[in-house]
Amino acid sequence: MNKFIEYIKSFTSEKHICLLGFGREGRSTYRILAQYCSPQSITIADLNTVDKAENDLPDPVHVISGDTYQDSLDSFDIVFKSPGIVLKKPPHELKCCITSETQVFFSVFREQIIGITGTKGKSTVSSLIYHVLNESGCDCRLAGNIGIPVFDIAEGITEETVIVCELSCHQLEYMTVSPAYAVFLNLYEEHLDHYGSMERYYAAKKNIYLHQQTGDILLINEDIAPENGGRQTVITISDTKSSADIFVTDSKIIRNGDVYNIPTEKIRLLGRHNHYNIAAAQFISKYFIDEDNFTRAISTFSPLAHRLEYVDMINGVRYYDDSISTACATAIEAVKSIPAPGSILIGGMDRGIDYQPLVDYLCGCEVQVICMETSGKRIFDMLNVSSASGRSHYVPHLKEAVELAAKITPAGKSCVLSPASASYGIFKNFEERGDAFKSLVAELNKAPDT
Repeated sequence: MNKFIEYIKSFTSEKHICLLGFGREGRSTYRILAQYCSPQSITIADLNTVDKAENDLPDPVHVISGDTYQDSLDSFDIVFKSPGIVLKKPPHELKCCITSETQVFFSVFREQIIGITGTKGKSTVSSLIYHVLNESGCDCRLAGNIGIPVFDIAEGITEETVIVCELSCHQLEYMTVSPAYAVFLNLYEEHLDHYGSMERYYAAKKNIYLHQQTGDILLINEDIAPENGGRQTVITISDTKSSADIFVTDSKIIRNGDVYNIPTEKIRLLGRHNHYNIAAAQFISKYFIDEDNFTRAISTFSPLAHRLEYVDMINGVRYYDDSISTACATAIEAVKSIPAPGSILIGGMDRGIDYQPLVDYLCGCEVQVICMETSGKRIFDMLNVSSASGRSHYVPHLKEAVELAAKITPAGKSCVLSPASASYGIFKNFEERGDAFKSLVAELNKAPDT
């Protein structure tokens, strides 16, 4: 029997279980519990209404919904918390055991896991590592924040399986187990509406390495490397500081005097930040495959959607979708990475981050800046008193922003949607925002030339 199934059966046997949140991960947990385990009871608690018939839930499963869905947590032995749920009380004030799919999964498989986190780039690096390992013949699985609950892959894992797991701050927040291979790419202002401060946000992310053991590997950005290393081996990486163990510069990856030339003519990942992502993937992949296999595999890797994704050329203007961008640094990199930048679309939900670095950068380049939504209005006001005032524009929403871009972006130049802001409250997620952008660009093809 799979060791995961043995563990989860023992862990939940005769226990009163609550699934806190019944989205993708909650449903994944329920499937495993219903199929393999014998808990005393299963209760689903969610702010939103959960239809028992629609979800094929039997009568013994109890459902709690509405504003009071967290009020009875202490009546359970174990609570599986979904990452998107914010606890009304911290775990130490609760009598129940607060856990998660990620915690349980890592408790069983941590020695086989490559965990990747960071404010930006974690989906690309996770997908790239999985791609090169899989293309090289490794028994490999991809899961986590990438959109695949870890319980969905647990049944097929053997001792030879390598598990690549993208980890968000919400998945890491209460973790007490760290992966044997940890990658911490970077840290920018993000999720301050949830954490309140960078210190608390960083504290959640740190759990990717805080519980590592002797012999484990931590690859971490030079700027955020721990001052006092733990029992693990710490390797630093940077594309700005040559003092790092791995330095990425001019399409080269330099470590201990050895140079790896990124085959830029063969790959489809644009920009310096993606060279950094390739360097992170190359380092971790060396533990499983050789360099020749890595080089062959990266040439067949397709960039993920909404990450500097080329959309179309219309009336001589190239359009790029970088809807994943929710920080100043990513918007800046987008302008640096696209060919012949002519305009950038910025703005979305305002999470209170400091936009001065982005404003300073935009003042020093010649792109047209089209601002939209709440954060865009704040950026526009900052630009309006700067040297970029003649190049800054404000429109309410994405539709008007695309229409304006079509009018003011010169032929031969590129336009990029790189909002430096979250999409929530306007779109369901960044994917929906990116899809809307693509649809609006497609509509330009139907319009007469401007």
